[in-house]
Amino acid sequence: MNLPTRIVGDIGGTHARFALLDEAGTPRHMEVLAVADFAGPVEAIQAYLAAAASPAPSAAAIAIAAPVHDGVVALTNASWSFSRESIRARLGLRQLLLLNDFSALALSLPHLPAAQLRPVGGGSPVAGAAKAVLGPGTGLGVSGLLHHAGHWLPLSGEGGHCSLAPADEREAAILALAWREFEHVSAERVLSGSGLPLLHRLVATVDGRTHAPLGTAEIVARAVAGDDLQCAAAIDTFCALLGSLAGNLALTLGAQGGVYVGGGIIPRLGEIFDRSPFRARFEAKGRFASYLAAIPTYVILSPAPALLGAARALAECEGCP
Repeated sequence: MNLPTRIVGDIGGTHARFALLDEAGTPRHMEVLAVADFAGPVEAIQAYLAAAASPAPSAAAIAIAAPVHDGVVALTNASWSFSRESIRARLGLRQLLLLNDFSALALSLPHLPAAQLRPVGGGSPVAGAAKAVLGPGTGLGVSGLLHHAGHWLPLSGEGGHCSLAPADEREAAILALAWREFEHVSAERVLSGSGLPLLHRLVATVDGRTHAPLGTAEIVARAVAGDDLQCAAAIDTFCALLGSLAGNLALTLGAQGGVYVGGGIIPRLGEIFDRSPFRARFEAKGRFASYLAAIPTYVILSPAPALLGAARALAECEGCP
């Protein structure tokens, strides 16, 4: 007897990833589509199903880079706007879960194999303790995972839009320039793919260097190649600020189960990230430096962890509408 077709998705500001679930509930046949190529999620899902020659699904769990509590969901960093009921009706779904993309990413954390996690710095996880996750992609996602009554419970928030704080005079000067342009300088404003070109420009200005406008991919590539001093300085500052934010998150959640860094940018940095100020700044919290030194930090190397998290959410919600 064939099981009903189930699909999971991870929709960000730039890319949408989809996969079908096998009998064990594991995502298979993943494909990556460009958000800009489609009018909305239904069109993207239909294109994926057609390419996979898949029957119409009866159930779906879709992780979305946006708040999902309102009747109409609007992507924070893309033009898609849609309702849960419109997706369900147009695809003929019996069951549809919509969840924040970083809530889905958080749900994946206990199930990621060690080979898909690269430790940065020391520390050891405490079993059953809270876990934290953040990651710069097109935007900046933030979430956490709490263990209660035998279940892992993800947090759904918008921590990427908290106010960004400087940790020294140089960063204060960088933020002062940003405040001239924006009433609210959030963490996502600079710690994201959309924000890195701005940070590159601000760092050059504060450091007294000339610079040419560059996109995120070029900044990262030049920093990794090691042949552009200004790009290297921008990435160094990026990692330092991200470390401070990660330390704040660990303190807020009591994340003794570890802090995990995902998103599309950090895994591309490789050893540059390991040598960056990230870990030192993660621990640089005065009287709580030793508390943070005991908490491990990891880079997530899995290509699509949110799909795994969406699959876990669907498995734990049998019978949900």
